[in-house]
Amino acid sequence: MKKTIKDYDLNGKKVIIRCDLNVPIENGIIKDITRIKASLKTIRYARKMNAKVILLSHLGRIKNEEDKQKYTLKPVAEELSKLLRKKVTFIDQTRGEKLEKAINNMKNKDVILIENTRFEDLDGKKESSNDKDLGQYWASLGDIFINDAFGTIHRSHASNLGIASNLPNGIGFLVEKEIKNLTKLTHKPKKPYTIILGGSKVSDKIGVISNLINKADYILIGGGMAFTFLKAAGFNIGSSICEKDKISFCKHLLDQYQDKLILPIDIITATEIKENVPVHERFINEIAEDEIGLDIGPKTLEVFKQYLDDCKTIFWNGPVGYFEIKEFSNGTKELLNIITNTKAYTLVGGGDTARAVVTFNYQDKISHISTGGGASLEFLEETSLPALDIIDEK
Repeated sequence: MKKTIKDYDLNGKKVIIRCDLNVPIENGIIKDITRIKASLKTIRYARKMNAKVILLSHLGRIKNEEDKQKYTLKPVAEELSKLLRKKVTFIDQTRGEKLEKAINNMKNKDVILIENTRFEDLDGKKESSNDKDLGQYWASLGDIFINDAFGTIHRSHASNLGIASNLPNGIGFLVEKEIKNLTKLTHKPKKPYTIILGGSKVSDKIGVISNLINKADYILIGGGMAFTFLKAAGFNIGSSICEKDKISFCKHLLDQYQDKLILPIDIITATEIKENVPVHERFINEIAEDEIGLDIGPKTLEVFKQYLDDCKTIFWNGPVGYFEIKEFSNGTKELLNIITNTKAYTLVGGGDTARAVVTFNYQDKISHISTGGGASLEFLEETSLPALDIIDEK
């Protein structure tokens, strides 16, 4: 069992908390504060225990100097100040004299947010490659390290693995909650247990399919990845997305688990991926060469419903259609309606699926919405999660 923030005396200590504050920002305006709110419990606890709180997070991907303006964490510091009702001091650098002075002058309960950790990626990808010196430097700023960024728990970065290698450490309340909920799917999940997998790529889901296919009763396939399976099953998929190098993998699965893998029987097609285009309902043997499959159809929803109605456990990762465009949103929206009207324990695996839940206002009806799409999948694959593995045991 991993140590948590509650296993340490935080009084007067400089506590570095790695958060996941990777929120969508447009023109300096935060579009979704879900991840910020998810970090509050751990931050508030540290302040309540009289800690000096130092926050680290990444935001977006930094490829050039121009990205620094776009992906500064300054708006996040302002939002955090409002939510905490306490000024959060923003330091616009990732290292240096200004940062060190600010930390040395901290009083108990003060909060500092350091600039985007990925600014360090401009100089040899020091953050993303877990540069040893950078990890040691950040660790030198504090006394205790708490990882509360589940979304990057599967990454070996300087701001998680690097710091944890050099300080007494533990996990925050968010990571603890994620582990507790995801473990329900890996250790004797209540049956019947059905998995819904969508998104665009089969390659993103190979590990989780291989690991869970013998634990789940059924796997319902939607989204762009369905067309690689349909191609493997011998159907013409028109101009739909297809990973040709994964067709043999899909064919093998369909041959071996034909009673467990449930594919769409009808889809919504168009010739372009944009709003206000003519759309068609097509059975999967009717797709024209110039048509792209962009959502599951009403008959497929009826079939999926039959597998979901009596479930006791449902896991969903990946939208089943291009839900950002109204014409292709019905499948994802109706599937949310179906699963939230069951008595099942429902877990949604982060990323685009979590965004769909919020978009269609179902967030209060899902048992658990993971804050990490890729991290939740890798947890369920039961592979190594470097930034979690490094955390001290109790």
